[in-house]
Amino acid sequence: MLPIQLFRQEKELVLAGLKKKNFKEIELVDKIVLLDEQRRALQVENDKLAAVLNTAAKNIGIHMSKGEKQEADTLKEMVTLHKEQAKDIAQRLSAMETEAQDMIIRLPNLPHSSVPFGKTPEENEIVRAGGTMPELGAHNMPHWELAVKYGLIDFELGNKITGSGFPVFMGQGSKLQRALIQYFLNFNIDAGFKEYSPAFMVNEASAYGTGQLPDKEGQMYHVTEDNLFLIPTAEVPVTNIYRDTITPEQELPIKMTAYSPCFRREAGSYGKDVRGLNRVHQFDKVEIVQIAHPAKSYEMLEEMVVHVEKLLQSLELPYRILRLCGGDMSFTSSLTYDFEVYSAAQERWLEVSSVSNFENFQANRMKIRFRDGNGKTQMAHTLNGSSLALPRIMACLLENNQKAEGIHIPFALQAYFGKNMIN
Repeated sequence: MLPIQLFRQEKELVLAGLKKKNFKEIELVDKIVLLDEQRRALQVENDKLAAVLNTAAKNIGIHMSKGEKQEADTLKEMVTLHKEQAKDIAQRLSAMETEAQDMIIRLPNLPHSSVPFGKTPEENEIVRAGGTMPELGAHNMPHWELAVKYGLIDFELGNKITGSGFPVFMGQGSKLQRALIQYFLNFNIDAGFKEYSPAFMVNEASAYGTGQLPDKEGQMYHVTEDNLFLIPTAEVPVTNIYRDTITPEQELPIKMTAYSPCFRREAGSYGKDVRGLNRVHQFDKVEIVQIAHPAKSYEMLEEMVVHVEKLLQSLELPYRILRLCGGDMSFTSSLTYDFEVYSAAQERWLEVSSVSNFENFQANRMKIRFRDGNGKTQMAHTLNGSSLALPRIMACLLENNQKAEGIHIPFALQAYFGKNMIN
């Protein structure tokens, strides 16, 4: 959430940032500024009235001590009238603050200065690429056919049990899923991230804190009777661990990792680009989250990018890193790097991770603070990234490593999977 001070002091900066993010309701900025000016003017009136009441209360006591009852009663009548005025002003101030907050929470985070202009994924910038493109034989298969051939995933069974987009993993497919999760967690723990096992449902306050509400309520599964939401990513419960807390500065950065299933409605998704594991409603993911000092958060972001890059390199997958343009960024992000791996059988790039700095946007919502060496309390910065999401990693591992004799398992996974080949 953007602080109200930013609208007062840097209105043009706010407008420029929202335009870069391709935000449509730019007129909200002027409405917020005008409402804030009206609220502050009313607050001045309220403060003056409070001063009058305070003086009157003192004078009533003086008159009473002198036996000047008539003068005291006259002041009491005036105080009664002023208290009614103060009550009315307080109600108006509260309504104005609520109205301003309702508008502010509709505004996305402002982009970092390095974010390129653009509205579509085609306008994202390629930062760098790595890995070797595989050379497949003439009879290569996409992962959904390989999954059937080797008995790894049953998409139809998932459709029977739940519905489209809920695949059932089995046999070596389940074992590969488990191996990936364990490997990813260990890789993160070895890099200094503390492991958490969070709840897979969150309350409304948690979803609001990380920015899923009110922006993405239509994409989350909602348990209406208890007003709980199935998490779209472990970022939501893990970041909320530090909601309403103040951390000593010397404990920053706080580095966390967690495995969780993720649930996303993906409303409106259809066609060949969502076939198989390309887009599903339930999937597994390992997440990394950081609570960082504002002066060091972009240094931490670059470290997280390198960390995810090393993880992809260890899986021997061809990849590229993109800096997202303003129009392709999430509601909450200031700067995002996407990681894509190349699917040889589908001949296309598939997103497998996003690593983002939210600066203090989430921290303002959740009141995630730290106390500096001078005892002053400040808002922290929050960051998160996929490390990694499993479905498209699984798809590319199957497709890129298919051989006549089976599917080769990358060396880094062999100890977790228990063998070097699916056959």
